[in-house]
Amino acid sequence: MPFIEVKNVSKNFKIFKNRPGILGAAVSLFTVNMKSKKRYLTSFSMEQGEITGYIGPNGAGKSTTIKMLSGVLTPDEGEIRVGEIIPYKERKKNAKRIGVVFGQRSQLYWDLPISDTFSLYRKLYEIPKALYDHNKKLYIDLFDMGGFINQSVRQLSLGQKMKANLALSMLHDPDVLYLDEPTIGLDVMSRKNLRQGIQTLNREKNTTIILTTHDMSDIEAVCRRLIVIDRGQKLFDGSLENFKNLYEDGFLIKMEFADLPEWETLPGFTLKNNDNNIWNIKVDKNIRYKDALNTLINHYNPENISVHEQDIEDIVQRIFAE
Repeated sequence: MPFIEVKNVSKNFKIFKNRPGILGAAVSLFTVNMKSKKRYLTSFSMEQGEITGYIGPNGAGKSTTIKMLSGVLTPDEGEIRVGEIIPYKERKKNAKRIGVVFGQRSQLYWDLPISDTFSLYRKLYEIPKALYDHNKKLYIDLFDMGGFINQSVRQLSLGQKMKANLALSMLHDPDVLYLDEPTIGLDVMSRKNLRQGIQTLNREKNTTIILTTHDMSDIEAVCRRLIVIDRGQKLFDGSLENFKNLYEDGFLIKMEFADLPEWETLPGFTLKNNDNNIWNIKVDKNIRYKDALNTLINHYNPENISVHEQDIEDIVQRIFAE
């Protein structure tokens, strides 16, 4: 039996509708105009120890799924199980087995140093002292937190707070870790460190991880499996390699010139842009790399030429646009 199972889940939301104009605002003080919106969420399952990217455009239901898996929301239809627990029926039991990080919300206490918050969580989750001491040292070293573990949260950078939030969510050795935009707003080095930390947690603790993000480089860096949803439909569920093979519609060739020639239309080749004597050319998927290079070299004789695969972010953007 899968460790996580989501079956045909949907959630109804009540949305307040404002009436237009001053008169409408006055009427709204006495009568409430509500609109019901039904959000369909997809079905999927995961084995223990998997690390999966869960993506979709804004409003697709990613965060709603995470909230139902963590027991914060109750589905109106369908069924969710996490390790034999129904999260929204056994909230306390479920909470002790999961870790959650929402990129725009912090679990840290503003005026307390991180070390005090760690101590508080130890009591809250009833973590045995030996396990607590081991994990605290592990995460301080893993996320390089030694220089700020005793500083109050108000003095920390965004990257330091995200590291502390991730460490805090893992102190009690949860079976599952839900990450919702964990690298939002972070600089390049902070994102790299956090990604490495997530991979280490998954590898050493066999933690099941679901990652939702709009940064496709996060997905490529840490996930082996990808689930794509949009408006109640599961568009894809499989490996990143299969996703690229299925959805990419070609590749790019970059050519540099000493003297820029005139572009001549060639079947299967599209000039995407021309910038400072550099051409970026889109090549159709059915043309082999070798044939594309030979054609362009013989036709245009560039100074330099290189091949680039499509970024997963470009592929995802095209799918959502379509």
